[in-house]
Amino acid sequence: MKTLLLMRHAKSSWGYKVKDDWDRPLAKRGEKNAPEMGKLLMEKELVPQVVLSSAAVRAKQTSELLIKAVDFRGDIHYLSSLYMGEVDVYPKEIRHLPDEANCALIIGHNPGLETLLQTLTGKIEALPTASIAYLTVPIDTWKDFDLDCASELVHLWKPKD
Repeated sequence: MKTLLLMRHAKSSWGYKVKDDWDRPLAKRGEKNAPEMGKLLMEKELVPQVVLSSAAVRAKQTSELLIKAVDFRGDIHYLSSLYMGEVDVYPKEIRHLPDEANCALIIGHNPGLETLLQTLTGKIEALPTASIAYLTVPIDTWKDFDLDCASELVHLWKPKD
């Protein structure tokens, strides 16, 4: 059994004049929520051993603030493929995770992340910014991960909870 945490990037700012969506930074609320959600993971003893994050600015900032707030000692991989990635992108990246990592965190964007959650669990749940879905996946090795893994949604945390 593996643990998969799905997190939507924290609240981004529309106030900055940036060239394109990729470069949008976090808003003040996002800068506050990301470390709070990291502390929640630490309290729940769910600190991931590996992180896959979109390489977009707001996701990267979310990752950095979250891991700074916890006792993270693993690897973090910034992947451009997770930027607005469709649901079929996630299994390709997840299958590369090291098997010694029992808990992995994916930081991405909607609608792909919500679609992944729904596909794996059969539940329709909204993932507001900075929310984290805690899933158990019935596999022993990440190489076996696919969209047919009937996973259990153990909990869904939202920053306003």
